[in-house]
Amino acid sequence: MVKERARILVVGGGYVGMYTALRLQRRLKRELKEGTAEVTVVSPDPYMTYQPFLPEAAAGNISPRHVVVPLRRVLPHCHIVIGEATAVDHASRTVTVDTLATKEGGSPPERLTYDELVLAPGSVARTLPIPGLAEHGIGFKTVEEAIGLRNHVIEQMDIASSTRDPAIRDAALTFVFVGGGYAGVEALGELEDMARYAARYYHNVRPEDMKWILVEASGRILPEVGADLGRYTVSELRRRNIDVRLDTRLESCAHRVAVLSDGARFPTRTVVWTAGVRPHPVLDATDLPRNARGRLICTPELTIEGTPHAWAAGDAAAVPDVTAAEPGAETAPNAQHALRQARVLGDNIARSLRGEPLQAYAHSYAGSVASLGFHKGVAHVYGRKLKGYPAWFMHRTYHLSRIPTVNRKARVTAEWTLAGLFKREIVSLGSLEHPRAEFELAAGGKPSDKPKDDPKGSS
Repeated sequence: MVKERARILVVGGGYVGMYTALRLQRRLKRELKEGTAEVTVVSPDPYMTYQPFLPEAAAGNISPRHVVVPLRRVLPHCHIVIGEATAVDHASRTVTVDTLATKEGGSPPERLTYDELVLAPGSVARTLPIPGLAEHGIGFKTVEEAIGLRNHVIEQMDIASSTRDPAIRDAALTFVFVGGGYAGVEALGELEDMARYAARYYHNVRPEDMKWILVEASGRILPEVGADLGRYTVSELRRRNIDVRLDTRLESCAHRVAVLSDGARFPTRTVVWTAGVRPHPVLDATDLPRNARGRLICTPELTIEGTPHAWAAGDAAAVPDVTAAEPGAETAPNAQHALRQARVLGDNIARSLRGEPLQAYAHSYAGSVASLGFHKGVAHVYGRKLKGYPAWFMHRTYHLSRIPTVNRKARVTAEWTLAGLFKREIVSLGSLEHPRAEFELAAGGKPSDKPKDDPKGSS
């Protein structure tokens, strides 16, 4: 029994934030009902995005709304605040939040107080000062970016099909992906597969007309699946005429020309940046201890080291790996650990409130799965290596078992079933990104939305 009222504030609505709140909702069911405990979740979005399904959403295999889980439906006994945490002052137990009212209506930022803090803001894309990247690069961390990229790829095929200028056509049909991790390889594999299928509906665009280029700064891709499967993935992608360039960096994409460190130059309208992540910037505005890489220093029990009543897990946390042979090892910042850490974290907060001993997080890495397109994949699970269809099936099975709620599992299964019975959808809905443009033109005004890119491939 919690002896006094406990205010638990969870910063972040991603894997760790949502699953921790869900665990607390179950473990503190009586306390929440009696009012002796309350859980508040601060999130910039009213949903949690299941990121492993973003490539399939980009390829049109899954509807975008089924890749996200609404927080208010999953966490009915928690208070949801939609806003961006901008500062954490643990000494005074307060978090400053820019809510939607702050951004849209000019209201002052909210200051939320708490007794127990869970800091799980996740990560953001790690970018480099590369000329042209901020202006022309496309990220791949959110469902909006995934669907925007799908629309963009199909629009480039439309541009190539409708122009007689070979320079415009070549730039439109050149797609450069930077980063050979999960996000880059899966996004490239799924979108190339989708575009290859879509080409049959264009009278003058063939799959071999398109250039798909993967740029990786190190000497291997998908290091999580092991060296052998990494080499197999490279050979599989090259067999599909995808240009895989290892030990190569993007040096510039200014003027819509991708310049690589090996001297190659590609006029292109598509540069997708998936070269790593870094901890969320809110950690810079905290008084909590961090390591050299900017991640919160945690104990095996998922408390923040030397800081009572503060907890962390996931991408923003440096959690000791107690199962590793070498001392000082940390758990990898991936979804597999985040999901399991969240369960332990929720249990430990409940134990702490009840004066019970805490449990250390200990989980050995089970393995990795990656999709390379329809019926294509690689997997290294519990020491077993799989390729092709078995790996692709394992990828779908694993992630279907991990996406939260029966509702989402059923909807995703239904969409996969229908996708096997009917043809792919290849419609671009890029105008959704500028919903008021048509009305503003009809009303005699000038569209305020960002204009379309110059189709000639130059700025």
